[in-house]
Amino acid sequence: MRLIYSIALLLFSFQLSAQDTGSIVGTLTDKELNDDPLPFANVVIKGTTIGTTSDFDGLYEISGLEPGTYIVSYSYLGYETVDIADVIIEAGKVTTVNVPMSASEGVSLDEVVVMTTARKDSETALLLDQKKATEIKESIGAVELAKIGVSDAATATTKISGVTSSEASGDVFVRGLGDRYLSTTLNGLPIPSDDIDKKNINLGLFPTRVLQNVSISKTFAVDGSADEASGAVNITSRELSGSSELSVGVSGGVNSNVTKKGVYDNFKVSPNSKNTDFGFYDQNLNTQQLITNQGWNTLQQDNPMDYSMSIAAGKKFADKLSVFLSASHSRSFEHREGLFRQYRSNFIDDTITDATTFRKKIVNTGLLDITYLANEKNKIKSSTFFVNKLDEYVFEGGRNGEATIFEETAASEGLFQFIRDQNTKQTRLLVTQLIGRHQLGEKNTLHWAGGYNFLKADEPNRIRNEVNFDPDGNFVQLGRNGGFQQRKSSQNIEDIEYSGYIKDELKIIDEETRTFKMNFGVSYRNKERDFSSEFVGVEEQSTNAINPPSIDNLGSIFRQSNFDAGLLEINLLGSNANGERKDLYLGTLDSKAAFFAFNVGLDKWNFDAGIRYQSDEIKVTYDIGNLSPRTGESNQDYSNFYPSLNIKYTVNELHALRLAVSRTITLPEFKEIAPFSYVSPTGQISRGNPDLIASKDINLDLKWEYFPSAGQLVSVAAFYKDISDPINRVRETGSAGIFSYFNSGEKAEIFGLEAETKLDLVKPIFNDDDGSESGYDLNMVLNVTRMWHQQDLKEIYNENGTLVRSFQYKGITESDLQGASDWIFNTSLNFEAATENPFAASLSANYASDKIYSLGVPTDQTNRDIFYDDAVVEKGFVVLNALISKEIGEHIKISLTGSNLLNPEIKQTQLVRNPITEIETEQTVLSYTTGMDISLGLSYKF
Repeated sequence: MRLIYSIALLLFSFQLSAQDTGSIVGTLTDKELNDDPLPFANVVIKGTTIGTTSDFDGLYEISGLEPGTYIVSYSYLGYETVDIADVIIEAGKVTTVNVPMSASEGVSLDEVVVMTTARKDSETALLLDQKKATEIKESIGAVELAKIGVSDAATATTKISGVTSSEASGDVFVRGLGDRYLSTTLNGLPIPSDDIDKKNINLGLFPTRVLQNVSISKTFAVDGSADEASGAVNITSRELSGSSELSVGVSGGVNSNVTKKGVYDNFKVSPNSKNTDFGFYDQNLNTQQLITNQGWNTLQQDNPMDYSMSIAAGKKFADKLSVFLSASHSRSFEHREGLFRQYRSNFIDDTITDATTFRKKIVNTGLLDITYLANEKNKIKSSTFFVNKLDEYVFEGGRNGEATIFEETAASEGLFQFIRDQNTKQTRLLVTQLIGRHQLGEKNTLHWAGGYNFLKADEPNRIRNEVNFDPDGNFVQLGRNGGFQQRKSSQNIEDIEYSGYIKDELKIIDEETRTFKMNFGVSYRNKERDFSSEFVGVEEQSTNAINPPSIDNLGSIFRQSNFDAGLLEINLLGSNANGERKDLYLGTLDSKAAFFAFNVGLDKWNFDAGIRYQSDEIKVTYDIGNLSPRTGESNQDYSNFYPSLNIKYTVNELHALRLAVSRTITLPEFKEIAPFSYVSPTGQISRGNPDLIASKDINLDLKWEYFPSAGQLVSVAAFYKDISDPINRVRETGSAGIFSYFNSGEKAEIFGLEAETKLDLVKPIFNDDDGSESGYDLNMVLNVTRMWHQQDLKEIYNENGTLVRSFQYKGITESDLQGASDWIFNTSLNFEAATENPFAASLSANYASDKIYSLGVPTDQTNRDIFYDDAVVEKGFVVLNALISKEIGEHIKISLTGSNLLNPEIKQTQLVRNPITEIETEQTVLSYTTGMDISLGLSYKF
């Protein structure tokens, strides 16, 4: 079925064609009044009746222009008319023309600023889009990202109001809702996650150089998936701007934690690094063969310095075919050291006071964009994105002789624990898309797209050792509480996904004060995951049958001769239904949808209403050894109508009000359903819950916007969300303390306020004599979010009235929402000198207050006031970044970037009840710093 669908979509796409038009935008200023905005001036394409007038901010836009060369005429009563010749309009691009006007003199061409960029690159165009849009949507373009030194899409999202990220989980949170409540698309088509623990792809994989813009729609639109509650993130990839492009860039830097004494000259990597070239891991041995044919000890990395290199090239051929290629390679290092504790039932289980992580990351990316214009009305666009990421971790805990792990040894033995976990994560992602539009008539446009995604995310060889040792002597003993404490393991994930949509837009009425539009279509998505995991453990025949000489040479005992002599033996998982010693699960998501929407404009009012019918079928089958029975499946089917209503009232040219109401769904992810147990380096276990069900969401938004002048914005928004059956990360009841996912309440509610401002603090001075600018430009962006959030904690009873499970403890029947901060602040201060080769600087900061990392839970349901695990809270912290750049001539740019300059302590805490005093105290359960990153970059544009 998928093959037929793909072939049909491909053939259909080649039969269709698409019109792509360009736009002119800009700002008109009044030279008679110190370059204040000039409102109500006329802007006309000479020789036509096409035109517009500037608004109160001097902003104007003429859209829908066919590609070509035009003369644009600017006039205002009592002022000199200005004609700008040879204004080139390119398909899919926006040409910015900023014109100063005067009553007493003409305007020289030197005073007119003309610049052509991709539509979604331009700051002015994005602000105009936001001003005109009916829905509540915010974007940040490549131009602004470059100014504030943003390096990737993940950081870009945190510059948008109400958006923050969790250092502990890596999730992006929009209005307090995390990974599972978001959806992510690339050019409007879904992309897979690169991580088994995530629904959405790591946005850090998308460097700024491959972006046109990043947008977050905070309200639901029926032509997108209903599987979102907090918002939809869309990444628009770059395409060629202009007729040709060639640029290269290099940078080098270091992490402050890595430069510390004893770290830089002893940076540890795993034995897997011997099988890694340029970020590609290659090993032909299976997991069991690696036990004796590959080492277990860490290796040392020489010169752990960060660097990156990139190239971008593009060319337009015969004004019909444009090709843009971008490729990059980067390497970075990170070192963390801090505290880890785990409490169970208010008693300490595990303590590691020197939890240390060495991380090495290599990322290769490539983007190929090909656009073919057969003529002015026909277009086919292909976009291909490739990522190869290699993450290598070495975790050590207990080297200082203070670590204790629950029930491993008795205090009288005088032994402490040492853990080493070495892991390599290899991710390869291929996204290929075919996108286009077809003009069926003057008022009818057909949009279509098809995509194929392939993801290979593996942990090809994870090496773990757990030993007991005497820190004051030479005695080392293999862990004795299980057959897999010394092990090598592998994990393989393969995702294959097909997606596509067809959408038709009709303009029934298109007048200045009255409009009526309709759009309708269908979409399809099919995703399959094939997951497998293999453990090969090593156990000694009897305690102390063989002892490693030291914790730095554990690998010396894992020789074939010791297995042949019977001192060591192999442990394997039980056989699955296929006769393999592996854990497996297969996941399938099949989503079909049809949608219809209409838009009515009546003078100052605009109404956009629609409905989407979406059928989602989720099936997860599993064969996992630590379950009884080990096989099972979870089948879920959700077929619902999802309505959406957006209303906009334009008070005047400066003010607008927006209202949005919608209903959406939050589907559980494969990893949240499949009951596979994943063990973190510190020993914490997470697994899915086959009984987990989807959440249903009602969303309400109200927003006021004020555009005081060109490029400036002030807005205030209020939002409310009602979530039934909210999904939360919770510890399971029982002695193991496993983290899992539950519908822990009947209902969750969020109410929030957002305020955002983009203000010009200082503007350059315009020189009337020669048309030049002097002085400097200083602007500030600030957004603040305040949220109130709460969910009930339910109790589950069986048909006999017996309590089966409770999420209530110590009298707590309600809780804050997992991942939601009360306060979020994002701000940036941007400076640029108005010179021929400008000097620029930017300072940006982000803060999110405390948030719940995992909900509390009773460990004994009959004694819930005494035996419980309270919620784990991630404490708030500030991230401060800075950028300084200087252009040298026409081609060279030098930049100095500092990230995480404050290097705050990342901390998680938990309230723990003293069983004697019965007093609760706040205990730190996790703490570390990630270090400052300083880098110097050089770019050259040919």
